[in-house]
Amino acid sequence: MESHEVLRQAFSKTSPKAVAADLGVSLSLVYKWAEKQSEDGSGSRNPLDRLMKIVELSGDCKIVEWLCQQSGGYFVRNPESSCEQGYEVLPATNEIVGQFSGLLQRISTAALDHSINAQEAKEIRECWDKLKSYAEGFVRCCEEGDFEQLLHIPPPSEGPKRYYSA
Repeated sequence: MESHEVLRQAFSKTSPKAVAADLGVSLSLVYKWAEKQSEDGSGSRNPLDRLMKIVELSGDCKIVEWLCQQSGGYFVRNPESSCEQGYEVLPATNEIVGQFSGLLQRISTAALDHSINAQEAKEIRECWDKLKSYAEGFVRCCEEGDFEQLLHIPPPSEGPKRYYSA
């Protein structure tokens, strides 16, 4: 989905007039954000495109992480995918089950004393993020029809790849 389509969908759930008033911009600009940009002048570079450009220029995904947190979510980068033919489904499936088992073991170990401290919570989060990232790579290879590529997904000990400086 393109950014203007995302905004158009969001504006269907609220009043573009209210958005314009609250942001202090013209109503016509809000409508232009929801149009595809073209050479003839229709559309306008919208806030989503601008934020994406800042992320690209800075190489820093903290903006995306912040937006996810403000929306009650958590950002985990999808692994790179360049799947090619070759199906290694069973090892990939076993890896996901193994990582999930590792997560459950980490949770059980942390909860032995009937409480989970901040460090344990941090370790559980890291384990969960690694599992989500690997599982996303698995699903993408399913969609693209290649499980051989799963060999190139970082192992659990490396966690999800991050392309920005901390």
